[in-house]
Amino acid sequence: MATVLLTGSSGAIGTILDAGLSDLGHEVVGLDLPGRGAALSVDCTDPVAVDEAVAETRPDAVVHLAGIPTESSLPDALSSHVVSTGALLEAMLRHDVPRIVYASSNHAVGRTPRTDLLGADVHARPDTYYGVAKVAAEALLHLYVDRHGIDAVSTRIGSALDRPTTRRQLATWLSPGDTVRMFHAALVAPSPGFAVVYGVSANTRGWWDLEPGRSLGYDPQDDAEAYAAEIEATPETDADRAEQSYVGGPFATGEFDRPAFD
Repeated sequence: MATVLLTGSSGAIGTILDAGLSDLGHEVVGLDLPGRGAALSVDCTDPVAVDEAVAETRPDAVVHLAGIPTESSLPDALSSHVVSTGALLEAMLRHDVPRIVYASSNHAVGRTPRTDLLGADVHARPDTYYGVAKVAAEALLHLYVDRHGIDAVSTRIGSALDRPTTRRQLATWLSPGDTVRMFHAALVAPSPGFAVVYGVSANTRGWWDLEPGRSLGYDPQDDAEAYAAEIEATPETDADRAEQSYVGGPFATGEFDRPAFD
C-alpha cells in the first residue's frame, strides 16, 4: 500500500480516512493547521511550508481535504481551495509524487437542476463561492495532469455524515464506510489520469452517476434507504422540496447569496 500525506487530517472526513486508510494498510501522515493535533502542523496556503512537508514525508500520494468547509468570501475561498491545491501540486512535482486525490464537492455543479442522472461530465455550475473555488481547483488539477502527467482524482462529495437526516440526503448521503472505500479506490486505481467521481453511497434514491467511481474500483456498500422511514415520519416542507430541486440543495437557494468581498 501507499504512504499517504493526508491534509485536513483532523477534520470530520480526515479523521475517518486517517483510521480507515490505515486499517487498509496505507501509511497515513496527517497534516493540518497548527493546534489541530496533526503529525504535521502546516498551513496549506503556504507554499514553502507545504514543500517542506512533502520533502519530509516523501509520500506516494496526497489526499487533499484541507480547506474552509463551507461558504466564505471569494478571496478566502480561492486561497483556501485553489492556492492550497497549487502549493501541493508544485511540491508534488519537485519531489516526484505521482498522484493526488482531491476532496471536491457537489457544489461545483450545485446549480444544476435535478435530472434523471447527473453525469460526471456535466459542465461546471457552482452554487456559491465555495463551489467556484472547487471548480477552479479541479481545473488546476486537470492542467497539471495534462502538463506533467500526474494522476488526479477529484471526488465531488455529497452529504458525508454518520447518517442522513433530510429527504435530500436520502439521495446524496456518503457513509463513513463508503468514504474510505472511495478514497482507497482512488489511491490504488491504475493510471486514472484526470477523473471526476461522485462521492455518494449506493442510495436507492440516488441520481448522481456512480459508474465513473465504479470504473476506478469504488464499490459503495451502504444505502440511505435504511433511514427513510424515520426521516419521512415528519411532513415534507417547502424547504425540503427546494433542497431536492438542485444538486447543491440549500447552497443553491437564496440563503447563501452574499457579496463576494465581505
